[in-house]
Amino acid sequence: MKVRQNLYIDRELSDALEALASGPAANKSRLVNDAVASWLARRGTKEVDDLPKVRLDRMSREIALVRRDIDVVLESLALFVRYQLLVTAPLPDADSEALAVGLDRFEKFVRQVGRQLATGKRTLGPADLPDKRS
Repeated sequence: MKVRQNLYIDRELSDALEALASGPAANKSRLVNDAVASWLARRGTKEVDDLPKVRLDRMSREIALVRRDIDVVLESLALFVRYQLLVTAPLPDADSEALAVGLDRFEKFVRQVGRQLATGKRTLGPADLPDKRS
């Protein structure tokens, strides 16, 4: 059942509606009906869309903090490697024992990193930091 409505709209909007309804299959009532239905549907979904907004904002802040922490770790590692490369004297090629020890240490280091990542244990964490109260 259709209900008759008497509405007042701005002249510019009326002219645009008239132009839109000038087509052969166009109907002003149908256009206004569809437009109002669409607007009402969007208005209801706006409230639903606002619900996850707070959670998404919090997650964005947390991701930004994680990104900052990763930047700190990467910069610290880069500075440490640079320092080690600048300070450590190169081994002579003839010192095969020292090269073998270095390669062995590196392989142990890589295995240890793999174990730490596999078990989820971390070398630095909240429990490993000194207590600030003392």
